[in-house]
This record gives sequence, C-alpha cells and structure tokens, in this order.
Amino acid sequence: MTDHDEGVTTLARQGSITFIGNVVNGVFGFAIVMLMTRFVSPSVYGLFVLATSVILFMQVFANLGLPLAIDYFVPQYLDEGEHGKAKGVIVQVTATVLITSSLVALAIAAGSGFIGSLFQEPAMQIALLLLSVTIPMLAIYNVLLTSYYSIKKLQYRVIMRDLVRPIVRFAVTAGFLIAGFGLLGLIGGYVIGLFVAITIGAAIFVSKAWSLLTADLELVAPKPLVIYSVPLAMTSVVFVLMGNVDYFVLGYFLDSDDVGIYRVGYMLGSGLMIIFNSLSPVFKPLIAETRDDIDLVEQRFRIMARWIAGITLPITIILSLGASSYLAVLYTPQYAAANLVVVLLCGAFLFNVTFGGPDGSLLQGMGYSRFVFVNTVVLFGANFVVSITLVPIFGMEGAAIGSAVALILVGLLTLTEIYYLDGIHPFTRDFAKIVVSGVPASIAGAPIVYVLESDLLVVVALPVVVIGVYVLSLIAMDAFTEDDARMAAEFSPTLVKWLPIGS
Repeated sequence: MTDHDEGVTTLARQGSITFIGNVVNGVFGFAIVMLMTRFVSPSVYGLFVLATSVILFMQVFANLGLPLAIDYFVPQYLDEGEHGKAKGVIVQVTATVLITSSLVALAIAAGSGFIGSLFQEPAMQIALLLLSVTIPMLAIYNVLLTSYYSIKKLQYRVIMRDLVRPIVRFAVTAGFLIAGFGLLGLIGGYVIGLFVAITIGAAIFVSKAWSLLTADLELVAPKPLVIYSVPLAMTSVVFVLMGNVDYFVLGYFLDSDDVGIYRVGYMLGSGLMIIFNSLSPVFKPLIAETRDDIDLVEQRFRIMARWIAGITLPITIILSLGASSYLAVLYTPQYAAANLVVVLLCGAFLFNVTFGGPDGSLLQGMGYSRFVFVNTVVLFGANFVVSITLVPIFGMEGAAIGSAVALILVGLLTLTEIYYLDGIHPFTRDFAKIVVSGVPASIAGAPIVYVLESDLLVVVALPVVVIGVYVLSLIAMDAFTEDDARMAAEFSPTLVKWLPIGS
C-alpha cells in the first residue's frame, strides 16, 4: 500500500467536479418536478412517469449493456498506450447500439396501444409514440457518458448531463406548460432537452478527445466485449426494471395520481445518491486499472465508503426527520402523503450506496460482472415480490418497503461477496466514528420537527441543527484523516487549514 495514492487525488478531484454537476442537476431536477406538480395534476404527472418508465426500461434492451464496456476496456487500452484499440471499442459499441436501439424504438411505437390498454391509460399510446424517438437518442447519450468516464474527464459529462440537459429541459418545459400544453409539454421538454444535450456533448467530446478519435482505428475482438457486457446488459435490464417496478405495480393496482405522488417521494429519498453518483463514475475505472493490487483496491474502497457515508448520513437524518415538511414546501401539501416513502427509502439508500451502490461499481471494476448480474436479479426479485404482495394492502408504502428490503439485501450481498472473493471490507475505526457521529445529530434534530409548527421553519432550521451537531461530533471524535485533507485540498487549500486532522 502506497503512502500517497494518486488515485485518491484523482477520485477527489473528479468526484468534486461531478458533485458540483450533480448538485446543479439535482436542483434543476427538483425544480422541474416542482414546476410539473404545480401546472399539471398528479394523474397527468403519474401518466408521464409511467410512459418514461417504459422508455427507460426498453432502452436497456436497445443498448445491450455495451456502453458499460467502454469505461472498463478503454481505460485499460489507454493505460497500455493502445489508442487505436480504445477508439475501436467506442466505434464498435456506437455502431451496434445505433442499430439495435432503432429496432427497439420501432417496436415500442408499434406496441404503444397494447401498453396503454394494459395500464388502462389510453393517453399512454400518444405519449409512447412521441417518446419512442428517444430510444436511439438515449443509446448515444449513454455512449457519450461512459466515454467521458473512460478518459476520466468528467467535467465534459457535467456540461452535457448536469448543465445543458436540465437547463434546456426546464426552460422548454416551462414554456410549454405556461402555454397550456399539459402532457405534451412534459414530453416536449424531455425530448428537446435530450437532443440538445447530445448535440453539444458530442461536439465537446470530439473536440476534447481529438487525439483519441484520430488514432488509427484498430477493431478489437468482439468476444471479450460481449462476455463482459452481456451479464451487465441483463443486469441493466433487471436494474432498470427494479427502478421502475414500483411505478408499474402501482400503476396496475392503483391510480396514476398515486404513481405521481410516489414518484415525488421516491425522488426525494433517492436524492441521497448524489455523493455516490459523484464518485462512482471515476471510482470504477480507478479500481479497474489497479484490480490486481488488492491492498490498493481496499484502501480506495475504504476511503470512498467513508466519504459517501460521511456526507450522506446527515442528509439522511434531515430528510427522514423532516420528510413531511420538505414534501409540502417543495411541492404541494398533497404530496406530503409520501412522507413514509421518503423515510423508508432514505435508510435503505444510505446503506446500499455506502457499500458499493445499487449498480455494484466496486464489483464491476474488479471484473465480477456475473456477480453484479446475480445481485441485480436478487434486487429485482425481492422488490417485485414484496411490492406486489404489499401494495394491495398498504398502497404506496408497500412499494417503498419492497425497494428498501431489496436495497439492503443487495448491500449485504455485495459486502459478503467482495470479502469472500478478495478479503476486502470497509470497516475501520475511522468508519465507525462517522456512523457514531450521526447519533447526537439525530437526537438534536428530532425536537425541531415537533416543536416548530411551520413546515417552512422546519425546512430551514432542521439542516442547521443536524449538520452543526454532526460536524461538532466529528471534531470531538477526531474523525478527520489525511485522506480527508487531500480531498479538501481539491476544493480549496484554505479549507485544509481549518480541517482538524488527528494523529
């Protein structure tokens, strides 16, 4: 194990870039939903959620999981100086997914009437016909994203995914909704935002990766790509279905307005993934390029687990305690019905993302794609069985229980597998300090919710109290390390001077 791992610096630098992008994307994401919930009814919003869920599920079949091979093979070829082969991977994947995604788009358009009748929502046929054009667009979008990951230049991804797309989508959606287009306005904003993002993202990638793209093309053997990608393709199918199975089950048993309310609660709870999503894109390539050095892999895994838990834990406490108030203020009081959904999902997402995330980025980086597939099957199976059992009894809370059980189960599986395979685990004294510091923060935040009667006051005061007590607890427990200092230095050298580093 090295005294100073440059990978930690890379993880921090690129993670900080993607964190800023995720914050911007998250702000616009919440703003778009706030806009939608004020201009259309929960039933119209729920119908849009159902239609886009079908699209997101079907687009996984369209790309066959091949974009995931880019950020696994390209970093290895670049590390070995084989730029022609790195270009070959990108070209072969792009050509393949363009063909398959076009075929899937035609299938969705042809079957839109049947899908609408299945959910007893006739308007879904029009929505799916219009949204089917996004299937090949999403395939190219995913190729661009993983291409950015593979060269560890995530600032380009931030521009395309976190700035251009949400800004354009928000502006276009707002214009359409103000003009009174309703559901068509939601669809128009989605399609136009995606198209503009791809156009600008492709132009930036061509410009910034010119040396890679102008290298002499060397086609690579398709077999290794397929062997790696096929399990992940099936994983993606199950994973995306898992992410949308709640909406499908709710749409089948309940009304579209329940889908809309649940979607808002799910989005608020899954906001905890912002830190994981910031580090995961660069974490997987860092693990892939050093997967034979188990000590170094464990060091990087432990650092990432601490950072994710340390930043996500106070957010979990805030959203769990103040769920009802945040839903009422950010959206409208009718969406406060999803408060238990937020509470259940917050705890489950915190556990899952700390130990490798729902997509198994650590296992992917180590090359264990088959284990990722098995885990995702378990993820979907547990979620589907529990949800379809409990939704008729408990409504949307039954769907939340299904997701929570599945996320926690897969987190446990990931921990067990990586320890069995390589003897790696994230549990250290420094990690324990992070967890214990959440106890006084929770105790201090609880009275705020019960004492203050105004939802707006709760929204303002709760983060101040919880974060303040949490930081003081970290200082009192001497929880900051040298790795934390290096991470802070990527944000500001001045910040390091104020960071209390123990012995």
